Amino acid sequence: MKPTDTQHPDWFHRVVDCQWACPAHTDVPEYIRLIAQGRFTDAYMVNRDSNVFPGILGRVCDRPCEPACRRGRVEDKPVAICRLKRVAADHKGEVAHRLPQAPAKNNGRRIACIGAGPASLTVANDLLPLGYEVTIFEAHGKPGGLMRSNIPSFRLPAETLDEEIGFITGMGAEIRLGHRINSMKALLDEGWDAVFVGSGAPRGKDLQLPGRDEAAANIHIGIDWLESVAFEHTKQIGRRVLIIGVGNTAMDCCRSALRLGAKDVKVMARKPRNFFKASDWELEDAESENVEIVVNHSPKAFVVEDGRLTGMVFEQMAYEFDERGKITGQRVTGERFYPADDVVLAIGQENAFPWIERDLGIEFDKWEVPVVDETTHAATRPGVFFGGDSAFGPKNIIWAVAHGHTAAVSIHLHCEGRELDKRRPRTLKMEPRKMGLHEWAYSNDFDPLERRLVPHVELKKRFRRLDIEVELGFAAEQAAQEVQRCLNCDVQTVFTASLCIECDACIDICPVDCLGILPNGDEHSLRQGLKAPANNLEQPFFVSEPLKQTGRVMVKDENLCVHCGLCAERCPTDAWDMQKSHVRLPYAADEEPLCPDKQRRSA
Repeated sequence: MKPTDTQHPDWFHRVVDCQWACPAHTDVPEYIRLIAQGRFTDAYMVNRDSNVFPGILGRVCDRPCEPACRRGRVEDKPVAICRLKRVAADHKGEVAHRLPQAPAKNNGRRIACIGAGPASLTVANDLLPLGYEVTIFEAHGKPGGLMRSNIPSFRLPAETLDEEIGFITGMGAEIRLGHRINSMKALLDEGWDAVFVGSGAPRGKDLQLPGRDEAAANIHIGIDWLESVAFEHTKQIGRRVLIIGVGNTAMDCCRSALRLGAKDVKVMARKPRNFFKASDWELEDAESENVEIVVNHSPKAFVVEDGRLTGMVFEQMAYEFDERGKITGQRVTGERFYPADDVVLAIGQENAFPWIERDLGIEFDKWEVPVVDETTHAATRPGVFFGGDSAFGPKNIIWAVAHGHTAAVSIHLHCEGRELDKRRPRTLKMEPRKMGLHEWAYSNDFDPLERRLVPHVELKKRFRRLDIEVELGFAAEQAAQEVQRCLNCDVQTVFTASLCIECDACIDICPVDCLGILPNGDEHSLRQGLKAPANNLEQPFFVSEPLKQTGRVMVKDENLCVHCGLCAERCPTDAWDMQKSHVRLPYAADEEPLCPDKQRRSA
């Protein structure tokens, strides 16, 4: 095999699995180390550099980083990355003076953002410091988009939303609340230099079954119902409630129903539990509040008596699976009636663009979804960009933030008259972490502590008001323990082949047998030549240049390595070193400065 190109930023980036898995690529180990040092404000700013909403995401992120966490390879549970993010947000000091600032004089370019959700707010965050005038149009009376309207306040308090949105609006973004855009043509005619569409996926899917129309008064579309609850238009619901669907929205619906007076809430699932879309922690929170989750029941009909909904009939399902757990067959084994006073449909949501005229040069595909470039987020009409759920369908907040960063770069390039795909690459900076012969500027001990459990408001108190936050966050002692579980994957093992004398000291001391000095060969032979054969083929492994003593190569299985640094401590020639990797993603501010003499472009 050829030597691994460790100069490419993606090599060390991918080794930091949590950062690689995060759509915004937040430097997770760095902010956890700062928390360990009690530097909460610094940890918050490391977060904010990439994800913009640390306090919000510290409560409601979908946590793609945690399944990727290397800690999960040595024990059952990963580091509580999301909850540590909240620790930084909850304990930070004053940050106003450390936030990006808009210049005293703007650059004369006007950007319109549709929807005041996370994607549009991120675009504003990135462009305002460059002198752009950013106007955000929001249909509701408060900014936040689905963060405010579809995430219940017992999970995400309004104060947290207001603070972090305020950091952006405080830079000078103009937000026109209660201003729904009904015509893209009319908006474009106003002469904006660029338009960003971050309107989300605002239409919930319906379920057309017998009895649907007759029972309409007591059948609710999940995201619309949550929005009505959030803005206090809906204040009660029936005693018996069925929730159809098993995504995160369904979990928010069932828990909200309990707080509006429901006593018997059931979540109805068509398939077995391992096919649910809801996160494990969402399911656990719902079940801790005595929500019953019923599997293998497919909706068949709404039952109406005397003009009112009385329940639903479900087909009881049985499934056949292959060796990979994929469904290969299904059959109906019976029917069952479940009584209900109200039904909430949380079976998905989709984009809706009736307000975009089809003669503007903005192409739509066969599903009536706009055609958007996945790299630049540009629509087919120059100067129009999409991001968040409106671009690629429902995902989560952290994806919307990542889209906002990407779109902001594209908008900046567009306004400069430059090609959108000629973007700055990721950059890599390495910093040694050695302080002495056997002393490191980070903790490299393996702490056997199990994952800390976050405290919750006791069950009998949490239903008194709709806005009582259920999760209390880590106490100081818990946070101090949980940060020690991080394996510091961003402090990388860096190998210099010319210094190696092939003494095998590193191989002897490696606690997980991830190293080997082997004759070069194909990938399979190298993987199998290690003491602990590398079985995770998705994780790349390191291959050095030929060693000068024998021509063999140093091989390292990155899937097993726990970055303990023992190889570097033991090496007599410093062939191994521990270095912190800084991977920098390009943002709008990193592109070339604006050229004030350029003729202003029109969208």
